[in-house]
Amino acid sequence: MTDFIDRAKIEIRAGSGGNGSINFRREKFAPMGGPDGGDGGNGGSVIFVADHNLGTLLDFTFQRIFLAENGEKGQRKKMSGKSGDDLILRLPVGSMIYDQETGDLIADMDADGKTLMAAKGGNGGWGNVHFKSSVNQAPRRANPGQPGECKKLLLELKLIADVGIAGYPNAGKSTLISRISAARPKIADYPFTTLTPNLGVVQWDEGKTYVVADVPGLIEGASEGKGLGYQFLRHLERTKLILHLIDPSAHEPERSPLADYHVINRELSVYSPELAGKPQIVVINKADAIGDEDDANRVARELSEQIGADVHVISAVTGYGIEKLVTFLGAKLLEMKKAAEAEAAATADEQIS
Repeated sequence: MTDFIDRAKIEIRAGSGGNGSINFRREKFAPMGGPDGGDGGNGGSVIFVADHNLGTLLDFTFQRIFLAENGEKGQRKKMSGKSGDDLILRLPVGSMIYDQETGDLIADMDADGKTLMAAKGGNGGWGNVHFKSSVNQAPRRANPGQPGECKKLLLELKLIADVGIAGYPNAGKSTLISRISAARPKIADYPFTTLTPNLGVVQWDEGKTYVVADVPGLIEGASEGKGLGYQFLRHLERTKLILHLIDPSAHEPERSPLADYHVINRELSVYSPELAGKPQIVVINKADAIGDEDDANRVARELSEQIGADVHVISAVTGYGIEKLVTFLGAKLLEMKKAAEAEAAATADEQIS
């Protein structure tokens, strides 16, 4: 299984331009001909390309420095040196490129095929043919090639998914994603089983799908760096809505469906108010662990009254309520898409008028 790497620090160096050439024509009947030194070739640039076939920044952990090719020196007979080849670096879609020194965001590689020239190659130097004049018929001067740009970058991958599943460790997120999609995460009954996010494609109607991300479990203090939660909270930023999965069978004294609901939402809010403001679907999981169907629905009704929102009931293990939830999520996403398109059209009409 490929390791999931979502952060990497690298250095990129574009190629330097080749030096201009100092040369003079040497021919049988023109032993002291004029200047004919060619220009140096341009250095290669470093270019990033977003590629949907990639899902990790693993390649950037084995190699930290990336060099584009230098341009070659100018040649005689006014021939330019060969330009250096560009260096193409492929990133997963959803990668963010930051300047290490300033922290500024350089680019959000959020679409397949999106391209960024991150470091430009240096220009080649002029050969001495450019410096001939009426007062200097034999110039012994050429320009050196210019250095290419060098940058230290931070690469950060934020998964792009329609639905992000959030909740405490052992809430059943991995089991749920394995039930509703083709994703097969490792599942076991101990905290922080999921150490990497998992993506799954869910088919909810004929020809209609959406992407779900199973984000590793959050705990109280995650937004401040406690546990493993902080490093994964950013993956929820890309999602259109959050599926808040709650385990009603937790045995810790301070745990209850309502307490867990408030803890997770508090962590989302501390990390990012925008994240906390995303549409959220609340789901009680493990209905099989709290009694019969009536017991599970009673727990859901109580939580619904306490938080003032609808609460769904499922069992990711037995499959209870799964099909209904899958369809509900698909319909909700479709509704959100239509609303966004209508808003965009209305905004465009206002700008035209």
